[in-house]
Amino acid sequence: WVEQDPKEILNSVYECVEKTCEKMNQLNISIANIRAIGVTNQRETTVVWDKTTGEPLYNAIVWLDLRTQSTVDRLLKKVPGRNKTFSKFKTGLPLSTYFSAVKLRWLLDNVEEIRKAVEDGRAMFGTIDSWLIWSLTGGKNGGIHCTDVTNASRTMLFNIHSLEWDPELCKFFDIPMEILPSVRSSSEIYGLMVCFPVFESGALTGVPISGCLGDQSAALVGQMCFQDGQAKNTYGTGCFLLCNTGQKSVFSEHGLITTIAYKMGRDKPAFYALEGSVAIAGAVVRWLRDNLGIAKTSQEVEKLAADAGTSYGCYFVPAFSGLYAPYWEPSARGIICGLTQFTNKNHIAFAALEAVCFQTREILDAMNKDCGIPLSQLQVDGGMTNNKILMQLQSDILCIPVVKPSMPETTALGAAMAAGAAEGVGVWSLNPGDLTAVTCERFEPQINPEESEYRYARWKKAVMKSMGWESSSSDSPSNGKPK
Repeated sequence: WVEQDPKEILNSVYECVEKTCEKMNQLNISIANIRAIGVTNQRETTVVWDKTTGEPLYNAIVWLDLRTQSTVDRLLKKVPGRNKTFSKFKTGLPLSTYFSAVKLRWLLDNVEEIRKAVEDGRAMFGTIDSWLIWSLTGGKNGGIHCTDVTNASRTMLFNIHSLEWDPELCKFFDIPMEILPSVRSSSEIYGLMVCFPVFESGALTGVPISGCLGDQSAALVGQMCFQDGQAKNTYGTGCFLLCNTGQKSVFSEHGLITTIAYKMGRDKPAFYALEGSVAIAGAVVRWLRDNLGIAKTSQEVEKLAADAGTSYGCYFVPAFSGLYAPYWEPSARGIICGLTQFTNKNHIAFAALEAVCFQTREILDAMNKDCGIPLSQLQVDGGMTNNKILMQLQSDILCIPVVKPSMPETTALGAAMAAGAAEGVGVWSLNPGDLTAVTCERFEPQINPEESEYRYARWKKAVMKSMGWESSSSDSPSNGKPK
């Protein structure tokens, strides 16, 4: 179970606004210069709140939460041939614990307050962007209940071609359409920031909120991947590789999902992307730190790995919440294999970093097969890209250069670009000619391809061994919340 308090998320945004304004004052920049606000958020995470009180009715269920496995099993029984990809051509997604519809279904099935609020017409559903925009534009006093196409495309309730909520899918999941937000483009004025008692400075009152992109789409925009075939990989809690496929949706034969990349204005076309999602990347470093206690900080994990310089034949498959792309195998669990008496914590730290790179390689292979044009380099961003050993390893395992912009917070940059480019704001041009080249750091492959292939083949062997650990029946004692 992975959940978060929606009010805590909202308060962190208030704090962020206050601190930003304080910092600008220190730098002698007037906050009157702030012309627009962009929102970016972790996708799929599901919140239901009461529109009359403005209070969340339950904690937000986070994207990698697995409590919905039994919900998925039950829904699959309604599908001819238990076909996980039955809605692929409408939604681009397989039926999985990952997406919002099954989280919402779980909430409706298990939380009495939510069921009652739906009956009384008080309930509103949203991903984190909707919860934030509604709260920031007035909440129970006229807040705007909306989302953008990129976030909507992660719910399993949205038709990515017609760009509308799909009545048949809502019926399949038995979700009342009146609780869903209205869907808008990623770059338009949704509403104006309202004055809040929590803002000592009354900061940003009346400033338009005019950009909204799910975090992975925001990173694609921030990396300026506006051309067909350009791709980026973001290394956060999970890993997300997105490749822009232009104005056509490409459906994967190799376990990737099809998603909306962005739609930069009400009258602008939607652009699509192929996406490979890995559930556990940075989270594996956290796990080594917090659960195994082999290091006190993430930097220390990097140092342990550097000291070893090899995993000495040890392989780590961090399938803590099943495997996402390209396997979509919820029964997998994490394993560390190839251990000998010689193996120590340094080797395990190295194997953990390697696991992030191998998982990316699997997705990149799938993407190259689907697109037919192999990527000549990989653009990367996210917190983990500060780890130089990881970046070098990634280049070695992919056998292509890895390119990191000097500004690694590309997700925030993408949201800012969408907000600044909106009609009625117009302070940021997204025309290719107006985009400045970003300075980058390059990592070139340093090992021979044969060794890379050998290690990758061993890793795939380890992945096979991680599968089929959990039986999916909902009555198995290990399936519930840890006691």
